[in-house]
Amino acid sequence: MGPVRRLSLVPDEVHGPVRERPAGALRVAIATQDMKDLNAHFGSARRFAVYDVTREEWSLVEAVAFDDVSDQSGKHLAEGDDRITPKVEALKGCHLLFCLAIGGPSAAKLVSAKIHPIKVPQPESIQEVLLRTQVMLRTCPPPWLRKVLAEAGATNKKPSFEDED
Repeated sequence: MGPVRRLSLVPDEVHGPVRERPAGALRVAIATQDMKDLNAHFGSARRFAVYDVTREEWSLVEAVAFDDVSDQSGKHLAEGDDRITPKVEALKGCHLLFCLAIGGPSAAKLVSAKIHPIKVPQPESIQEVLLRTQVMLRTCPPPWLRKVLAEAGATNKKPSFEDED
């Protein structure tokens, strides 16, 4: 697989230091071809836009780019090359991954890396994905998301009977 390129925000005199990751923020990766829309399958995504998302805001953390990808049918351009492991490695630290489609072996590798894949039925803007994620955070999240939130430190620990006076 070709090299992985990362575009990250760096501090400068004009914009000041890069903000630290907000406490309890979910790190969300979005499969994209153009950095505007969620419009790629996991294996064929040339880029992943990575954001930190809280109930109140989101911020771009980095863009991760790949040269050597599968085609939209899931077929690799050259046999024998592992194009999935480098993507999983590059996305470590993310809690959620949004994409149009993902194969079973790729999903299993993501889950073992503690990244929850979410298939979206049709392309939509990255802003819509982030807004929907915030709505899930503000309302009653489904059980799988509550588990992810607990791992991210975004929810309070359930009180224990032993903690009482």
